[in-house]
Amino acid sequence: MKHRSVLAALMGSCLSAAPLARTLCVLTPCALASYALAPSALAPYALAPRALAEPAISPPAARAVHAAPDSYADLAARLLPAVVNISISATLKPGESDDDDDGPDASPEDGPQVPQFPPGSPMEKFFHDYMNRRPTPSGPPRKMQALGSGFIISPDGFIVTNNHVIKDADKVSVTLQDGTVLPARIVGRDSRTDLAVIKIDGKAPFPTVAFGDSDKARVGDRVLAIGNPFGLSGTVTNGIVSSRGRDINHGLYDDYIQTDASINRGNSGGPLFDLDGQVIGINTAIYSSSGGSIGIGFAIPANDARGVIEQLRRDGHVSRGWIGVRVQNVTHEIADSIGLKPEKGAMIATVDPKGPASAAGMKTGDVILSLDGKPIDGHALPRLVAEIAPGTRARFGLWRKGKTREALVTVKASPEAPDMPPTPEKTKGPSTLALADLGVTFAAIDDANRTKYGLSDSQRGVVVTDVTQDGPADTRGLQPGDVVTEVQQIAVNAPEALSKELARARAQKKHTVLLLVQGQDGLRWVPLPLSGD
Repeated sequence: MKHRSVLAALMGSCLSAAPLARTLCVLTPCALASYALAPSALAPYALAPRALAEPAISPPAARAVHAAPDSYADLAARLLPAVVNISISATLKPGESDDDDDGPDASPEDGPQVPQFPPGSPMEKFFHDYMNRRPTPSGPPRKMQALGSGFIISPDGFIVTNNHVIKDADKVSVTLQDGTVLPARIVGRDSRTDLAVIKIDGKAPFPTVAFGDSDKARVGDRVLAIGNPFGLSGTVTNGIVSSRGRDINHGLYDDYIQTDASINRGNSGGPLFDLDGQVIGINTAIYSSSGGSIGIGFAIPANDARGVIEQLRRDGHVSRGWIGVRVQNVTHEIADSIGLKPEKGAMIATVDPKGPASAAGMKTGDVILSLDGKPIDGHALPRLVAEIAPGTRARFGLWRKGKTREALVTVKASPEAPDMPPTPEKTKGPSTLALADLGVTFAAIDDANRTKYGLSDSQRGVVVTDVTQDGPADTRGLQPGDVVTEVQQIAVNAPEALSKELARARAQKKHTVLLLVQGQDGLRWVPLPLSGD
């Protein structure tokens, strides 16, 4: 979005001088990040078009539905105490802006256009001063404040929200319905599903709400959304479920509930309730050209979020299943060309030669028809495989050259590094760990090492600071600047934690220890010999 007006920036909207027909606005707490919706770069994951003609079917049996209430007041009064406002403060580096509505076509030369005012007028001076205060690459770091929403899921103070609400936060605070403000800490976050868990202490037990069964939500069911739109705390809106299973090209795990309940900036992380008062979704994004609600909002289904949230509460990060394939939906043209009737399943486009699927005999061109007996398609497969615990054996039904077969695959942990919660500024134990027998020295990731090795603010793990030439670590390709994020598939964020996992491996009489290493070329697994040979 080129040449966004300064007036629009000051109003905190996503207005553009060159309007887009359709824009997806992620409900960021500080400014709406807008992205033009275009065909996904991951085109193989696009949903196949439905057939134009379908056979007539009998309508489903009617089930009991809620009659239209005269008022939602009683329900809202019961739910409001468990919905909270989340405030964060973050430090913007030089050159960064707290306004995220630069579109994909923006360039460094693009800048806001200043409205024309009469020379010498007060408005001319105001905008001149504003332009001089805008961040520059050489300017000092600035503090930013932002707002979002969340909801309490346990009496001891665990709160669910969106990852983009608390991302990069230096400080997080929570305001309860009665006005009480409490500090919060980030327990865990996951950027791939845009979910996060934070924790407050004191005043327990806290009021809570419970997750419902989002799979039972049908198109047309009434819903309530509660949140903090535009900083207006405790706002209740109502609508219906507009659609299910929406893919908005946000990532591999898209499976959104669409609703027309009014959702605006600041609603991020707030709950979407059914009329039983159960959470069936977490409000995350809207479809808009202005940043305001036009009746098209998207929520993460509760059934998709529940497992992620449990892992974040327990481990602080998410471990996902992985089988090492890339798939795409079987379209009518693909099915016709390979002789598959009816058209269904997920066709394998590539197979990682070192992945579990390859070991189980899967090949490029195979069509995955089912997972543990349930029909599958290309859009749903990445999400369903990710939900399988590493080490689990899964049964895949395959179609290959006119014949069906089965493949038993032992699912492994995804090689992608998980998002880790912030490392406390003051950590116990030594800041470095020198292992002479392995020829490597590790150090905590502090500000000095981030600057020295060019590490991002979100990078977690233990950084390699020194490698002995021709030593075991050197022969395995470790070099200064590499970051070890896991040891034996256990996340490590401090040299003390890494030392503990190495000691555990030695106690188990292991000859090698497996490290997950983030280097210049991405993530890789490195087996490091413990004997020093």
